[in-house]
Amino acid sequence: MLVKRFGVSLESDLLEALDNLVDRKSLPNRSQAIRYLIRRNVVERKWDDNAEVAGSIVLVYHHDKRDHLIKTIQSTAGNLNLVLSLQHVHLNGGVCMETIAVRGNAKQLQDMADELIAIKGMLHGELVMAAME
Repeated sequence: MLVKRFGVSLESDLLEALDNLVDRKSLPNRSQAIRYLIRRNVVERKWDDNAEVAGSIVLVYHHDKRDHLIKTIQSTAGNLNLVLSLQHVHLNGGVCMETIAVRGNAKQLQDMADELIAIKGMLHGELVMAAME
């Protein structure tokens, strides 16, 4: 892909925030940080526009809730066609992590994630979405 150069003027506090982002994300330079921020904004716009996106739902929960989790995925209308794959790992004696690869409209994925995260016994849950370009 052809890269085009342009100049950017920033107030000193914004430049400092950009440099902090470069450090925090271990990015090689400011240009990469600006690319990161623009891409993130593009993805967030796709979420807002309810575009088709891919993503993963990560859930950390007590192992005895897995049957309820699977039943919830199966019973929620339309969820099975959103699920690409499931990965189940044991973190310790009673705590597991499920990573669910998903694809669909942003709102469908958010609704599915919200329902799964709300299951009693969930310790943590998060949906990460990415644009499909």
